Amino acid sequence: METLLRYVLLGAAACFVLGLHLMNSPATARKGNLLSAGAMAVAVAATGVLLADRISTTGWVVLLTAGAFGSTLGLYAARTVRMTAIPQLVSMFNAVGGGAAALIAVTEFLRHTTEIEVSLPGALDILIGAVTFSGSLVAAGKLQGVVPSRPLVFPGARAVNVLLGLSVAGGVIWLLLAPGNWAALALLAVVALAFGVTMVLPIGGADMPVVISLLNAFTGTAVAMAGFVLGELALITAGALVGASGGILTKLMADAMNRSVVNIIVGGFGTGDHAPVSAGGDAGVRAVTADDVAIQLAYASKVIVVPGYGLAAAQAQHELARLGQLLEGLKIDVSYAIHPVAGRMPGHMDVLLAEANVPYPQLKELEEVNPEFPRADVALVIGANDVTNPAARRPGNAISGMPILDVDKAKSVVVVKRSMGHGYAGIDNELYTNPKTGMLFTDAKKGLTDLIANIRALVA
Repeated sequence: METLLRYVLLGAAACFVLGLHLMNSPATARKGNLLSAGAMAVAVAATGVLLADRISTTGWVVLLTAGAFGSTLGLYAARTVRMTAIPQLVSMFNAVGGGAAALIAVTEFLRHTTEIEVSLPGALDILIGAVTFSGSLVAAGKLQGVVPSRPLVFPGARAVNVLLGLSVAGGVIWLLLAPGNWAALALLAVVALAFGVTMVLPIGGADMPVVISLLNAFTGTAVAMAGFVLGELALITAGALVGASGGILTKLMADAMNRSVVNIIVGGFGTGDHAPVSAGGDAGVRAVTADDVAIQLAYASKVIVVPGYGLAAAQAQHELARLGQLLEGLKIDVSYAIHPVAGRMPGHMDVLLAEANVPYPQLKELEEVNPEFPRADVALVIGANDVTNPAARRPGNAISGMPILDVDKAKSVVVVKRSMGHGYAGIDNELYTNPKTGMLFTDAKKGLTDLIANIRALVA
């Protein structure tokens, strides 16, 4: 029986790998998610059967009650959270995963106070899990606005981080040398929690996609360490997959911003989320009306839409989907250019547009869509800023070298934006003063609603 259950766990691990592969494409991501979730449910059940004779009645009551409560809470969150709040939810999931993994190690240390084989993976589990827990809570607070999203740096912050880093290393070494020492365990847990806070506080809103990916990788690594502590293959496999994929994604996201992960952790850009509403009027800026834009779109042959966080903040994805359907009904070629760091987390724009039932084949990544801009009659930019700024092609500024969407190469550009406020990098967007660019100063939802009404009036 035990051998059969071990094979079941191995099959679940294989399903994790396949599920992760399916998540590479928006078209198959849902299947991959369901497959991975189903495999985890099977793995949990198989583990329960394997350990049935080691768990008391009280233990089963606690496990089943906690499982029911957690499942209910997770289902409620999944069904009620807004798509714009998904990054916060993911950060909370990272916190829960890292914290749970760290608690497993703490429990095992208390049970096996003299076993050195528990020490190394256990110490790493506590370290990584505690950093992930506190760091993810701070990240969620920044994303939600509870904590200011700008970089928060206090005098001596770098020195404090160095001191905490040395203390963390000291705690790990102390715990390895004295596995049963409660003071070493407490020191490691406390300084790791503090380090997670001081690590994320100096990071600004521009770098949140990278931070979320990095903390996700931390969560997976902590879970893998917990698997080594418990000797559970399923935990090791699932944690290693999450850690590896999160690490790869972190590197890809950092490359998309032309910044190193170390540079991001040292301190990120600021944020332009709270720029005041402006009526335009800046020198060199050409303001347009919804009527003007509607005429351009209605008589175009090819339109490329560039969504950004402003679209998500206005919750205008459904209006954008309706505009796309309207243009397609007029035999206009419509596609959506998705920058790797658009939004607040990896894949944020893909998920947002998928929720509005935008066809997957129309979602195009940077490398695929950039050659198409010169053939586009209109590039419609909605709430995107730094990822469209031509200044990235020149050295000497905050976004130099960052791959951008070549929006300025389209025949005509329309930017739907509430104001002339800066993006996360805090610099002017040179696209806005381009002679071919028209600025439609309005909220994304209202602007798209007006465009739909005006286009329908034109073609009626």
